[in-house]
This record gives sequence, structure tokens and C-alpha cells, in this order.
Amino acid sequence: MKDRVRELRAQGRSPKEIARALKVSPSAVAPLVRAIAAESAESAGDGEPDVVGCWINVGWSAGLGVDPARGWVDEAPGSGMEGMVCVLVARRHTWDRMTVAGYLADVRCLGVKNAIGPDVLDDRELRRFREYFFGEYAGWQEAPIELAQHLVFGSLDYARTLGFEPHEDFAPASDVLGKWEGDAAITFGRDGRPFYTPGPYDDPARVLRTLRRTLSDDEFDYVIPAQ
Repeated sequence: MKDRVRELRAQGRSPKEIARALKVSPSAVAPLVRAIAAESAESAGDGEPDVVGCWINVGWSAGLGVDPARGWVDEAPGSGMEGMVCVLVARRHTWDRMTVAGYLADVRCLGVKNAIGPDVLDDRELRRFREYFFGEYAGWQEAPIELAQHLVFGSLDYARTLGFEPHEDFAPASDVLGKWEGDAAITFGRDGRPFYTPGPYDDPARVLRTLRRTLSDDEFDYVIPAQ
């Protein structure tokens, strides 16, 4: 099965496409995809394929505390969908193709809400996908991979302290971000406090119950739009 997964990955198939082709569940394919990616990185010699592109939405820093020593810049502060950060990473796959994954992080409360990929794309496909991926934002900016890691892995760790786990699609996409250890150089929440705003697919009652198991009502904020 691993050989079949390797063959299909070389053809540029996504993990979900591989699962459908092999008539197995995505959860059976994900660990094989990660193992094959690790083998490819090891054979490349430096442990990880080279990063050939990393982008985040402008306005990403709204409400966050960011260590100024890092030198990370928000090119258009206040212009994003506050609290929701999109990150897109591309690593070298072959000379003309890249392994690409995208992440949606609620940096104020829930952590990683969704992930796309990894998919293998050429330059043209990547440009088209990037336009789609950041389509609801005012724009995107290039970013160092370290900032992407701190935003995604850091928000994931923050959300876990509040009782929330990342979306199930994050596991197969996480390797594209690379290895990350240590504490985040970002203070999550809104001005340091958990702040929950429901998304279209959330169960607000469940989220608030989870928060109240971890925190008292005066330790977090939330807004529930009127029906």
C-alpha cells in the first residue's frame, strides 16, 4: 500500500484523492503520506525540502502581541478579517513542482480551523490557487517560514490550553510547515484574552461550554451575532 501511495503522490495526487483511488479512509493514508514525505526530505540531505514560497494575509497582526525583536511586519495592519489568519506554504517537490499546503487559524480562540493539502502544483497552478486561497482578504504578503510556524503551531498550542484540538485535516498538511519547537513569539487572543466569534460551521454552545470548563466567564470574551 505504501508503494501505491508513493506512486500516486509522485503523480501529484492529494491525500484525499489517494484515499479515494485506493478505496480506503483518509486516516489510513495520512501516516503513509507523512512517512513518504519524511523519507524524501531525508534523502534530500538537509532534513526538509527547501521553502520556495510562504505567504500570509495582510492584517494578520490585528489584536496580537508580536515580539518586536523578530522584525516581522504586517504590510497592511487593520485590513484583514480580524482574528482569522491564512497561511500558505510551498516547498520544493521536483525541479518544476512544489508541495503546497494552506492553513486557516483562529488566532484568538480555536486555533487551526482548517487545512488544505498537501498538493503538488506547478508554478501556474500555485499562482491560481494563491488567488483563490486569499480571495476573501484584502491581499497577501510574503513571510518568513518562521512567522508562518509561529502563527499556525503557536495558535494550535494556545487553543489546546483552552480545550480545543486542530481540525483533522491539519495532520496530513503539517509537515509542509516543517519542524517547530519552543514557545511562540506571539501573544494570542485579542489583546491577550481569548475572544470567540462564531464561524459559519461552528457550534457556539459547544465552544462556550468548552471555554467554561477551562476558564471563568470573566477570563474570556465572546460575541454571538443576533439570529
